[in-house]
Amino acid sequence: MAVPSETAPTQTFTPVDFPKPRRWLWRYGPLLLWAAFIFIGSTDLLSAANTGGVLVRPVLWLFPHASERTVAIYQFATRKAGHLTEYFIFALLCARAFRTSSRELLRQRWFWASLLFVVAYSLSDEFHQSFYPSRTASIYDCMIDSAGGLAALAWLAVRHRREA
Repeated sequence: MAVPSETAPTQTFTPVDFPKPRRWLWRYGPLLLWAAFIFIGSTDLLSAANTGGVLVRPVLWLFPHASERTVAIYQFATRKAGHLTEYFIFALLCARAFRTSSRELLRQRWFWASLLFVVAYSLSDEFHQSFYPSRTASIYDCMIDSAGGLAALAWLAVRHRREA
């Protein structure tokens, strides 16, 4: 049996610090789930034809003599408010993920990284909608989505400055 001598070089290993899966999941999991929700919502499932009854019934119950035009305006406004709201939440989740990122660049530039991600995802969402006959891709919807994301990020930035 050989015994190592004191003069023989020893090999040292530096541990590699892999990101903890739980931290990654905690950081990006809600963002990925919300992105999946938006993706599923871009299918026929949440098209105007399929959500019309859900949106129209309460209006007709509250205002039984509402004209068809009034109901259409209500449905349109509700759907656009949905775009604004879903991307407001999406931007909050992006900022949460990027502000706590293990990557220094993302932590420092969380506002711009989040805004870029929101706009890119909004464009891809509208592109995805173009493949469904009951949906229409619209740059105006993308602008509404981006405005919702920008509003959320601006609100966070102002709040962050007040706390600092």
